[in-house]
Amino acid sequence: MNDLTDRFGRRIEYLRLSVTDRCDLRCAYCIPEGFQGFEEPDHWLTFDELERLLGLFARLGLRRLRFTGGEPLLRRNVVDLARRVAAIPGIEDLSLSTNATQLDKHALGLKQAGVTRLNISLDSLRPDRVERINGRPVLDRILAGIEAGRQAGFGPIKINMVVMQENRDEIDAVVAYCLERGFILRLIEVMPMGDTARRMGYVDLQPIKNQLRDRFDLVDAVIPGGGPARYLASRDGRFTVGFITPISQHFCATCNRVRLTVDGVLHLCLGQEDRVEFRPLLRGGASDGEILEAIRRAIDLKPEKHEFKEQPEKLIRFMNMTGG
Repeated sequence: MNDLTDRFGRRIEYLRLSVTDRCDLRCAYCIPEGFQGFEEPDHWLTFDELERLLGLFARLGLRRLRFTGGEPLLRRNVVDLARRVAAIPGIEDLSLSTNATQLDKHALGLKQAGVTRLNISLDSLRPDRVERINGRPVLDRILAGIEAGRQAGFGPIKINMVVMQENRDEIDAVVAYCLERGFILRLIEVMPMGDTARRMGYVDLQPIKNQLRDRFDLVDAVIPGGGPARYLASRDGRFTVGFITPISQHFCATCNRVRLTVDGVLHLCLGQEDRVEFRPLLRGGASDGEILEAIRRAIDLKPEKHEFKEQPEKLIRFMNMTGG
């Protein structure tokens, strides 16, 4: 039974957990240089609190969970947290989104702990452009982290490329990179979260989708993961590309996910302000029954859709504050 069905009939079985709002990069579409609004570590949910809360979500029907951030690999002992979460009854799929700068140190441990899949950000293959977009000269570290993930046995690895005016001319190069290594490429439209993201230069992915479909004779495909991407694949299976298009072709009608911040705030929609705080319940002596009822009430708050297109200036929080 799934008690996480919202008032629009959508089954909410997927939670994205921000294990930290810290990051070692300053990607312009996520967290701007000079940002100081980080959450106090004392407010972060402890591993015990997370294990309890996620276990209650799983009792109601949560099946998929993804670690996000910030950069999740900056959370101390994150491999131990992965091991604990993977053991929660009902959790069938544990994945992780990362910028890969720390992945060479953690890839094998994450795999052994029960993480099944990796999504890795790679917005450019040019060192100078990576430094401009990501705020740090880290291309070599990112590529080393990706290789460590491959060597650890993760597969297929998904490569996330946020397409902007700055890097749209590199799509062919990233396609070739993924083809050569058997990675799944996912192209993502910039979401207008915060002024810096809105200045990055939105690129409609629909024409690019049509161009790649014709070039590689791609057909519709279904890829495990439970996220919002719509996939195309070559008939020989050598190349798969996904498109995450919150602006040009939103996916609100089939949205199956919510987001939990590092300090225990549940966001019901990336593009709306509906939220429920669980830290006061966890630290205030609430019973499991009271928290279960709070989860049910929270799911009832999930809105029908975002308003990125209608009101792009509506959200002022940055992506790292919500979780990727």
